[in-house]
Amino acid sequence: MRYQISGKQIDIGEALSTHVETELGQTLEKYAGRPTEATVVFSKSGHEHVCETVVHLSTGLTAQAKGAAPDIYAAFEACCEKMDKQLRRYKRRLKDHHKVRPGPVELSAAGSYILAPTEDEGEGEGDTDWTPIIVAETESTIPSLSVGEAVMQMELAHSPVLVFRNEKHSGINVVYRRDDGNIGWIDPRTTN
Repeated sequence: MRYQISGKQIDIGEALSTHVETELGQTLEKYAGRPTEATVVFSKSGHEHVCETVVHLSTGLTAQAKGAAPDIYAAFEACCEKMDKQLRRYKRRLKDHHKVRPGPVELSAAGSYILAPTEDEGEGEGDTDWTPIIVAETESTIPSLSVGEAVMQMELAHSPVLVFRNEKHSGINVVYRRDDGNIGWIDPRTTN
């Protein structure tokens, strides 16, 4: 398993790195089976230290947790507890999907763009430019998952929306959290 431990304007010592690898490794070993990569980032927000952890599992799922405390070790412990609780909560589902899936999840490359908001300059003049301004461009991946795995992935990542390739028919689908707390699923298959 690869660990990437860093700090945003904070010096991370060898003792903290070793502590993170040991504690996070034990937590992941209990629940996740075969994690592939963990990214731990420490930062400071006012008087508190913040620890953000992202763990990529071999099943293609990604788990995220965040903890904050006045002490940097306490911030990591809070984050680790949240990760432990998350993985414990989904342990049965992770194991069930792991048995069904013999290999890792297939990933497709995709572009991800951040667009600047358009200003209403020249409104009513007829010469408005409808081309959005691209602020940032990054590479992203689209996993090939079942709908249940997609919902689980979205919940583990604390994301409001997830775009995925449906394993049943290879079409692009979307799951999202609705305002009423339920999960929405968009499956734009064309019917003949």
